[in-house]
Amino acid sequence: MSRTALIGNVTAMLEDAGFLVSDRCAVRPKSFDVAARRDKDLLLLKILGNVDALDAETGAEMRRLGEYLQATPMVIGIRTRDEDLKPGVVYFRHGVPVINPDTAYELFVEGMPPLIYAAPGGLYVSLDGDLLADEREERGWSLGRLATELGVSRRTVSKYEDGMNASIEVAIQLEELFDEPFSSPVEVLDGADAVRDADPTPAAPDTDPDDEHVVHVLTRAGFTVHPTARAPFKAVSEDENSAVTRVLTGHSAFTPAAEKRARIMSSIGEVAQTRSVYFTEGDERRESVDGTALVSCKELAGISDPEEIRELIRDRAAVPSEA
Repeated sequence: MSRTALIGNVTAMLEDAGFLVSDRCAVRPKSFDVAARRDKDLLLLKILGNVDALDAETGAEMRRLGEYLQATPMVIGIRTRDEDLKPGVVYFRHGVPVINPDTAYELFVEGMPPLIYAAPGGLYVSLDGDLLADEREERGWSLGRLATELGVSRRTVSKYEDGMNASIEVAIQLEELFDEPFSSPVEVLDGADAVRDADPTPAAPDTDPDDEHVVHVLTRAGFTVHPTARAPFKAVSEDENSAVTRVLTGHSAFTPAAEKRARIMSSIGEVAQTRSVYFTEGDERRESVDGTALVSCKELAGISDPEEIRELIRDRAAVPSEA
């Protein structure tokens, strides 16, 4: 299956599941292919045939954007270089959760979250340690008795009951012993934070020198500007003085390619519930493109009042609708 067909299939599945899905980010650079929202769940999705194509820089950008936009970065893919991705299993690439289309269908359409995740050494599950301890005590089994049944140490059983994750083999043994599952779902829509290695959001890239004057003006106007490196927009700017706090921000000469980028920003903004603004070099006469505000840098240079800058963006940018 071609990547274009795969993206189309995943998009159709998400729409059937009640998600609002953005236009495909058919521009470069791009760290994700589509944004999708259902209720409060916002996803930034990279869709790949071979998930090993996700490099460290793109993974870091996806995680940063997830932080800025309060979204879950996620990869939906078919295989690695060595094997097909297994259904019902969550994998990780550079801190980003990865699932196959069957797992995505079960999660988004059928409401069945995966129970298994892959980590160095094999497949694992997150155990409900409190339930395990209750069941063991109800049977009158000691830690040592359960350890003998499982073929592990008493200390290991104690760790399981304290919340340590277990191999899938141990999880199957426990279910057979007690005739009850102890596996907890992997919370993919929360980034699977409970099972992946915890590390801080990667540091933001430096501002592009060509964008420094725009960043300076926005900062002076009270925005907090988060530069991006591989997104369809140059930055995510935050305005704490507005009801819609986040603004997707672009900047360049207003070429046909820039107009295409502005339209994509508008589509992403509608899904992510943000405004979007494109700062142009030149004398652009229009005030917006599909809801993305257009503001010329010449026009920006003539405004000294920070509140006037915020009002200009608010007046020209479409207000995102509630999903």
